[in-house]
Amino acid sequence: TTNPRIGDILQKLAPFLKMYGEYVKNFDNAMELVKTWTERSPQFKFIIQDIQKEKVCGNLTLQHHMLEPVQRIPRYEMLLKDYLRKLPQDSLDWKDAEKSLEIISTAASHSNSAIRKMENLKKLLEIYEMLGEEEDIVNPSNELIKEGQILKLAARNTSAQERYLFL
Repeated sequence: TTNPRIGDILQKLAPFLKMYGEYVKNFDNAMELVKTWTERSPQFKFIIQDIQKEKVCGNLTLQHHMLEPVQRIPRYEMLLKDYLRKLPQDSLDWKDAEKSLEIISTAASHSNSAIRKMENLKKLLEIYEMLGEEEDIVNPSNELIKEGQILKLAARNTSAQERYLFL
């Protein structure tokens, strides 16, 4: 009570937040799996419903609980920013809180980057399937920049042909 601090504690825990990027990357797939197995297996559905009825679940679904880690890093970042706004700059916790915010912001960027990479790979997979799976474009180093209708002008005459371009 004489010297309340949180910056030093968060600073020690913040590096572990990077692992949330992996969780976030697999979140959509995990949600889809829960949905699929809930529809396919009455036994699975019953077990999930039974667990969700427990008081410790707070009347929330499994999906709500699965969403919590996805929201955690942005919530920490927002709370730390607010904490720093209200903390006097001469506070003993100022530098530690500022360093914690920097680390947590990096973890948030890492999570957002992981989401974008997964969305990009998912889109490349869709394009690969649309193209008849002939040219393997699904590669983490490939990135979809733009797609859309274009007009190809013939070199010999002024006729235009519609094309769909993936850049």
